[in-house]
Amino acid sequence: MLHTKEIIQKIWDAQGYGNLAVWGDGATVVIAPGESPERGGKAPLAVFKPIPLVAGFSMLDFALHDPALLSLIETTIREAGGEIERD
Repeated sequence: MLHTKEIIQKIWDAQGYGNLAVWGDGATVVIAPGESPERGGKAPLAVFKPIPLVAGFSMLDFALHDPALLSLIETTIREAGGEIERD
């Protein structure tokens, strides 16, 4: 099961390093923009671009408690067939 705030933390940490690929088992990898990762022959559920998602927040806590961002992460994962819960 994926956790919304854990993903947001990882997106925050990936700023300036690349995009964050997320798989259904909770695995994440920072990848170069435009790269299409696979792990064990499986594509990720989602690839998040950190700068557009979290760069507008001055502190991580603001991002972790933003209803629109929480909803966007959850919707993206669910629409890709994954399971996620808000922690």
